This record gives sequence, structure tokens and C-alpha cells, in this order.
Amino acid sequence: MGQDVDRRAFSRRDRQHYRAKVQSCLDALAEMLRSHPFAHDEPMTGIEVELNLVDETLSPSLSGKAVLEAIGSADFQSELGRWNMELNLPPRPLPGDQWRHLEHQLLDELAVAGAKARDCGSRLAVIGILPTLRRDDLVLDSLSADERYRMLNEQMLSVRGEPIRLDITGDDPSGRHALAPDRLSADFDSIAPEAACTSMQLHLQVHPDEFGGYWNAAQCVSGVQLAVGANSPFLLGARLWAETRIPLFEQSCDVRTPELRNQGVRPRVWFGERWITSILDLFEENTRYFPALMPVTEDTDPQADVEAGRVPGLDELKLHNGTIWRWNRPVYDVANGEPHVRVENRVLPAGPTAVDMVANALFFYGLLRALTDAERPLWSTMSFEAVEENFTTAARHGLEGPLYWPGSGWIRPDELVLRKLLPQAAEGLTRFGVTGPVIDRYLSVIEQRCALRRTGASWQVDAVAALEARGADRHRALRGMLDRYLESSEANEPVHAWALPA
Repeated sequence: MGQDVDRRAFSRRDRQHYRAKVQSCLDALAEMLRSHPFAHDEPMTGIEVELNLVDETLSPSLSGKAVLEAIGSADFQSELGRWNMELNLPPRPLPGDQWRHLEHQLLDELAVAGAKARDCGSRLAVIGILPTLRRDDLVLDSLSADERYRMLNEQMLSVRGEPIRLDITGDDPSGRHALAPDRLSADFDSIAPEAACTSMQLHLQVHPDEFGGYWNAAQCVSGVQLAVGANSPFLLGARLWAETRIPLFEQSCDVRTPELRNQGVRPRVWFGERWITSILDLFEENTRYFPALMPVTEDTDPQADVEAGRVPGLDELKLHNGTIWRWNRPVYDVANGEPHVRVENRVLPAGPTAVDMVANALFFYGLLRALTDAERPLWSTMSFEAVEENFTTAARHGLEGPLYWPGSGWIRPDELVLRKLLPQAAEGLTRFGVTGPVIDRYLSVIEQRCALRRTGASWQVDAVAALEARGADRHRALRGMLDRYLESSEANEPVHAWALPA
């Protein structure tokens, strides 16, 4: 959805033409996969971090445009909400100590953006869901003025034909937290609730021949990622899931009516339903199952480009892919005249700190390499349904919900990570050529998070519970928690070491 669009109304003929162009792009991609060389600068990575802006009362600040203009860097872009923006760090290789440098770059970029935000009367908040959001913030006027977002809102509401409904019920089966879970049920007349989700997106460029294995591996580890990286327990004052971003994003982007859901029509925010062997499997599913949301076509002929030896942009295929929000999404792109494919991992929330985010990223990359290099792929011993159940369980309960893992049965996520997955991640990073000190620094963050059973989500819940125990109501407790969160986040102290309010 980063592509610019400039049309607001579409005819039936537009939709027919767009469908034909998407199919033509798909055919061109199939031919390229058979005969065209792809870039293979393995292992190239990329990272995107979505950010929030708050005012002096820690409420959302609709100053995104002014802050972006003050920053004046192409690395920062607008996002759906006027209180959001996105940082896109340049691609970099994995080997050596590159990701130690990335942590420093991330800190530098956030420091510059934070200073410019302060000049505009705002402050950066790197968190999965801004806990001080209120219903009055999630309205049409809070959407960014970018034409593509306005058009997306119109098209999604037109297809749905009724308000966006959120219905999320919290749960705490362990009873470990002092704060009781809540239920949130509300209707909205725009897709603004989607803007409440701020995530960290990880990219890994792979050779097309290896894409299927890497995507399957990413699906396998998505539940573990959520369990150890959860950072979104509050929405509109309610304590809900450990990673409330998951149901929030699924429901705020759901263009199906209840009747279509009952018929089994697939959602546009989708985990998937099967293991794959090729990136083409996913693009074919996109074409087969999902109608166009924004049927904008370009005056190009992708098949003619392939026949002439040119690299096609596949604009329609990419635009269509951008309106289907898989948690692990396929990406086709062209850089420096060379085509390449990437796995885009969209599972994790933003925050809590730069060091936490780099640790989450390297844990993910290391596990992917270990699982794809395994003599017997994990996905050959695990059903797709079990992986999807792990994903939902982890989103609901974080470290409290047991996951299924071949060879271990049902096991708590922190135990699974400490006993089995950390050594595998370390081995995978070693195979990628990452240096020992870098591996030790960042995987030790994951280790301590699991040993102390402290994630961003659990810290937020416990901090609010402590403030409420001192007499604060929910509104004041959330602000007090967020104030402490921002101070620790800016200090880049890993979340497992954060103190709770005394």
C-alpha cells in the first residue's frame, strides 16, 4: 500500500481490466521464475518501524505531517493515522556486526525524529498500541490526508456496506496478573481503528527457489514471536489480549459482512491455510480469492517486457498484494534493475526499545535459517492448523499460553525458547555469518525476557495494576504507565529490566 494512487471512483470496466492485468502480471512472474535470474545478495534484510506521536498530556498528537516536514528525510513516511509515521531503514546484510550498527542507526534516527517532534509540540512513542487512545480519536478526520488512505477507507467501507465492528474479549487463564481482563465492543464509521496498530516489519530477501521454505518457517515461528514480543495489551482503556494488535487489525480491515464470514469467505488479514512450495502459490491465492479494492492499472504489458528481456514492475500484482494483509507476506520488487523476492514478516509490534526490536529481529532471522536448513523441515511434522492455533494462543496469552511444538508437545513459550529455540537461533545466525558478540548481545535479551517472564505487554499490565492499587483510575493509570514506558524506552533499557511503579 505504499504505492501512490490518484483515482477515487472505479467502473465495472476498471475492475475487469484490473483483474486481467493482475493475471497478466502473475503469468509474467511465473515465466520469470522459470527462466529469469533473480538477485541473490543473501542475506539482505530490511526493517520498518511504525511510530506514534503524543502531546503533552500523552494523548495522540495529530502532528504527523508537520513532524515529517520538520524531519525532511525520505526514511520517514506518513502512515494511516495523523498521529502515526513510519521509519524505513535502508536494506543491509546480516553477516558480521551489521545489526549492532543497525541498533545505533535506529537510536540515532529515533533521536533525530524525537527532537523534531518536540519542536512540533509532540513526543515519539514506540509501542504496539497507544494505550491513551480514545474512541473520539478513531474517526475519519484522524486519517492522514494522503489520497491512497482516503481511497482505501472509501473502498473498504463500500465493500463492507456497514460500520467496522470491533469485538475483543480479554482472557487471563493463569490468573497471574492482578488486572482483570475486559471486553471491548464498538462500531466505527471509518478504518481509523486500523491506525491504532503500530508494528515492526522485518524483510528477508531470499532466492525464489528457497522462498517456500522460508515462508513456511516464518509461519511456524509466528506464535513464538508473538509470545516473547507482545507489547499491545490495552485498547481504548480495556485490558484485552497480550498482543491486541492481532484481533484489532483483523477486525478493522475485515470487509466481510457476518453472512460472508459464515460462508467461509477468506479475510483480507489472513494467516493462510496451507504450506507452500513457491512464492507463486501465494500470489495465485491472492488472485483467486480476493477481489480488487483499488483497481488502478498502469499502461504497461508485463508479458511483453519479459519477452523483450526487460524486468517488469508488476505494478498491479504488487498493488493487489498490498491490500491483502498476510502476517507473513510475499514481496516482489525491483532494485537497481534486478528483480528479487522477500518474505515480509508483519507479526511483531513496535517497541519497547531499539535493543528489544533488534533482539526480536535476530531471533526471528536465526530461527528461519535453522528451520530451513534442518534435514527434516518442521512443517513436515506439524499441521498448518496447529501453527495457526499457536499464533492465536500467543496473541491472546503471551507467555502464559502453552504452544504445541513437535518433540516437546504442549509447552509454555518461555520454556520452549530457553530449552530449544535459543540454541537453534544462535546456530542459524552463525550460519548467516553473524559474529559471536552480536549473537550473544541480542539473544541474551530474549533469554532474560523469558527467564524473568517479562515482556512489554506483561510490564504494561503490571504497571497499570500497580498504579490502580495506589488509587488511580484506569485513565490516570494508563497515562502514568505510558509516561514511565516512554522514559525507559528512550533510555534503550531492555524491557525485562524495567522497574514497576513502587
